[in-house]
Amino acid sequence: MIFAELKDSNKRGVPDGMKVDLQGNVYSTGPGGVWVFSPSGKLLGIIAVPEKVANLAWGNNDYKTLYLTASKSLYRITLNVAGVRPFH
Repeated sequence: MIFAELKDSNKRGVPDGMKVDLQGNVYSTGPGGVWVFSPSGKLLGIIAVPEKVANLAWGNNDYKTLYLTASKSLYRITLNVAGVRPFH
């Protein structure tokens, strides 16, 4: 079970969609964008997005692109680490 406590933010929003990369980092939607946590739960950083982000998904052939669905837009960001592929 995974819990995300998004402290230290004065922006609105709650954790919703979550994904994991191959290094075990957890990406959680939340206030101000996507919060990235290490496997131990340490906040590594926030990918800032100007809208509320509802969910996210890994994509492209190398799975290094993170797609974000937001209030009115679809965003994508290329990362240095690949996401975990879902089972087929």
